[in-house]
Amino acid sequence: MSAKPPVAPKIEHVETRQGREVADPYRWMRDDERKDPKVIAHLEAENAYTDAVMQPTEELQRRLYEEMLGRIKETDVTVPVRKGNYYYYTRTVEGLQYPIHCRKQGSLEAAEEVLLDENALAEGKEYMRLGAFEVSPDHGLLAFSTNYDGSEDYTLRFKDLRTGELLADEVTGTYYSVEWGNDNRTIFYNTIDDAHRPYRLYRHVLGTDTSKDELVYEERDDSFFLSVFKTKDERFVVLHVESQVTSEEQVLDADHPSGRFRMIEPRRQKVEYTVAHRDDSFFIVTNDDAVNFKVVQAPADDPSSANWKTVVPHREEIKIDGVEVFKDHMAVELRENGLRGLRIVELPSWREHDVEFPEPVHVVWAVGNPEFDSKTLRFSYQSMITPNSVYDYDMVTRERELKKRQEVLGGYDPEQYTSERVFAPTADGKQVPISLVYRKGMKRDGKSPCLLYGYGSYGATVDPRFSSARVSLLDRGYVYAIANIRGGGALGRPWYEDGKFLNKRNTFTDFIAAAECLIAERYTSADRLAIHGGSAGGLLIGAVINMRPELFRVALAEVPFVDVVNTMLDPTIPLTVIEWEEWGNPTAPEYYEYMRSYSPYDNVVAQDYPKLFVTSGLNDPRVGYWEPTKWVARLRSVKTDDNALLLRTNMGAGHGGASGRYDALKELAEQYAFLITQIASG
Repeated sequence: MSAKPPVAPKIEHVETRQGREVADPYRWMRDDERKDPKVIAHLEAENAYTDAVMQPTEELQRRLYEEMLGRIKETDVTVPVRKGNYYYYTRTVEGLQYPIHCRKQGSLEAAEEVLLDENALAEGKEYMRLGAFEVSPDHGLLAFSTNYDGSEDYTLRFKDLRTGELLADEVTGTYYSVEWGNDNRTIFYNTIDDAHRPYRLYRHVLGTDTSKDELVYEERDDSFFLSVFKTKDERFVVLHVESQVTSEEQVLDADHPSGRFRMIEPRRQKVEYTVAHRDDSFFIVTNDDAVNFKVVQAPADDPSSANWKTVVPHREEIKIDGVEVFKDHMAVELRENGLRGLRIVELPSWREHDVEFPEPVHVVWAVGNPEFDSKTLRFSYQSMITPNSVYDYDMVTRERELKKRQEVLGGYDPEQYTSERVFAPTADGKQVPISLVYRKGMKRDGKSPCLLYGYGSYGATVDPRFSSARVSLLDRGYVYAIANIRGGGALGRPWYEDGKFLNKRNTFTDFIAAAECLIAERYTSADRLAIHGGSAGGLLIGAVINMRPELFRVALAEVPFVDVVNTMLDPTIPLTVIEWEEWGNPTAPEYYEYMRSYSPYDNVVAQDYPKLFVTSGLNDPRVGYWEPTKWVARLRSVKTDDNALLLRTNMGAGHGGASGRYDALKELAEQYAFLITQIASG
């Protein structure tokens, strides 16, 4: 006798309406305190149902986990980064979930000093995430912060690296930004408000009562976030505030941390900028009259815009993402035709050259460059077939040295795979870049399974990075594809602007065009095509399966932002107010109606949907757990098919899922097992 199939949880409908919100039968699922027994019981019932449905895949999950783990060098060490007379690095140990932070003094042959063992911090905890990690300028003290539930509400503590003792100073309610003054006693940190917005900058002097810390600055505009950093030459502490489209910075002499911050340039709507410092000048990356950004130079004693002199001009075909300013050089991080690059500028001659890379589809960025007086630029390079590779590049001789390439165990051979880019035409005449990777020998006959990934918001670009876990799909005949749709920043700032506000639907139609292109070019077919996105990318998944459900066989939606209208109408929810400059403010009728036209939760209809695996985190401060929970409930009550629909809620984590590296792999193995079995089931 066969076992009875699992039964999905029964879900109560309670029609409610609040303000301009539409009638919402699942509003009861929202509990800001995350303690309502009825809600917790429902989430646990959903998890139990997912366990039951996924039980036949346990062996496949185990194999996938072992495959993915088998490619990782579990005991490993990062390339040491020199700062002053110390070499800083992290290492991992087989069997331990978290990294260990270390350093050596004077040379790489010196004795190791363990600064912080994250495994010790996580002992006895189901979740642990490190936020800030900042060593003082004299290398004698460490400021670090921890969170134990995924809420991104951190506790800041201090360690004396000379004695190994924790200091008595402790601050709760902090966010990610921490910076030292050059006196090695003063620390600046940001804190969050009730809506989880970093809005205050405090100054603390070690050894004093933290409850009496000085409030240096409070950002009263709810659409702005606050952070703090230090220029590479360690001359200035920088107070940075930004909304989605506007920024403003103030600077403080780091040698006099008890002083006052002074303004660089007062905020102007839709003008963004950020500063670096060299000698007596600030170098400022800005979009002021430069949609794809430019670099200007200004005197340090009066850096207002009246004194800005363009030194790296705006170019329509190239977007400037940032600069690394050294004593004699400036490295410009840029993006051209969707791909990241590096341009080296010699100072003060302004002679320049581009760093060359071997593969047509790649990603590169500057990383680990704390030393100001250096002629070496360290950068990370990878592609969808080349593992992460760290290089030291001599900006004078143009020679490069490979310091470390990520080891992929288990016999991985990049020569067995192919990476390429294709462009999908859209109805309004655009060309959407799609990065592809697959195993050599793949026949373009439409029979290959394919996983198509997308994001498409905030100007963020999903770059063609390497993933050793992804090999488990490639070796099973999958094509993996990334669609760089509008709303992202692949083709410059206009590409972003054309996928936000009242142009947001372009994000979804671009993704559909990418899927249609992969099918037309016979990389896959609709009954073999799966799609994947998370957070705002989960909004993408929800929207396109409402619009074109027949185009996709399987959908993976991680912590999806799917209840757009209700969330954007509630300014008490974290991120809502700052997000009005991304999606629009629905108190304006035009934006309200437009959001209603695509919000996944509001547009579920009686039709067949793809097989769907949804994740959420109970303590997620960015996308409330109730959004995916309500969405799944509405889909269950309305959809006309009997395809699998699963919700997996991590009851002890937030937006990023499990914090430990082994636990994160197990979560991925479950998603891959769902994907593989549901595609194979036809």
